[in-house]
Amino acid sequence: VQLVESGGELVQPGGSLRLSCKASTRSFKNYGMAWFRQAPGKEREFVASISWSGENPRYADSVSRRFTISRDNTINTIYLQMSSLKPEDTAVYYCAAGGNLLGSSLRSEYDFWGQGTQVTVSS
Repeated sequence: VQLVESGGELVQPGGSLRLSCKASTRSFKNYGMAWFRQAPGKEREFVASISWSGENPRYADSVSRRFTISRDNTINTIYLQMSSLKPEDTAVYYCAAGGNLLGSSLRSEYDFWGQGTQVTVSS
C-alpha cells in the first residue's frame, strides 16, 4: 500500500487547513487509517484514527474538538480537517494504514506510512 499525503502549508494561528491522503490499493476497506504528526525534536504522536467504514473516530486530547478525520472509500482517500490551528500544531503530518479495522492510536498497529506533509502554523 502506498500512501501520499497532500495539503500541508503555512497557515496563520486560528486558521484552517485540510490534509488529504490517497492510498494505492484495491482493498482500502481492509484498513483502519490514522494521522500522526512529528514536530522537530519530538516523538511521532497520534493525532486521529478512523475505522474501515468511517465510523469510530478517535482523537488525541490536544486536537479533540478542533480536528475532524473522515474517509471516502470510493476514492481511497482520508482527510484531516483542522481548524483553530495553533503554533504547537506545527509538524510533519503522516498518514498510516493498518490491519486493525477499527483504527488505533498505537503506532505499532500500522504497517504502511506516507512520506508526510509539512504543516506550519505561524504569523
